[in-house]
Amino acid sequence: MKIYTKTGDGGTTGLLYGGRVPKDSVQVELNGAVDEAQSQIGVVRAHASGELAEICRELELDLWILMAEVATQTEKRDHLTAGKTLVTASMVTHLEELIDQFAARFVLPKEFVVPGEEIVAAFLDVARTVVRRAERYSVGFVREASDSLVQVYLNRLSDLLWTLARWSEGASLTAREAKHA
Repeated sequence: MKIYTKTGDGGTTGLLYGGRVPKDSVQVELNGAVDEAQSQIGVVRAHASGELAEICRELELDLWILMAEVATQTEKRDHLTAGKTLVTASMVTHLEELIDQFAARFVLPKEFVVPGEEIVAAFLDVARTVVRRAERYSVGFVREASDSLVQVYLNRLSDLLWTLARWSEGASLTAREAKHA
């Protein structure tokens, strides 16, 4: 099997359950940003360990679900399966639970944060900014698929990534302080 199909050479791409759209459509732009975010979360996972690495893997898998939903024409949304190809309210709730769980582990900053205090937090902040771009693209998508939770999921995901970055910085600072004590 060859990796190239040549079907996109004319500037369109195929969708899940059929149909084609221009490569500069909202759906393709949104999925491109989500694909980039997923890859960036993979970079975080490659540099993290334990609990954070596990969460990143969960997020990467969730983003496959989100991308499947986005890659489906509005009139074919009835083909989607909750939690497999369709973002669900429980997926959003899970992100909120993670945010609350990690935010309880450190004191929230009272001022703007300058990214880059430590490597994993910096990678998390890059992932967050890519997710924010995807969220902006999702506004156009949800106009067509008004019952979609894609925009809400991306909003919570960016909040989670910010929270994990701040937690990671705190964990890093605590480790450095213990080393120098």
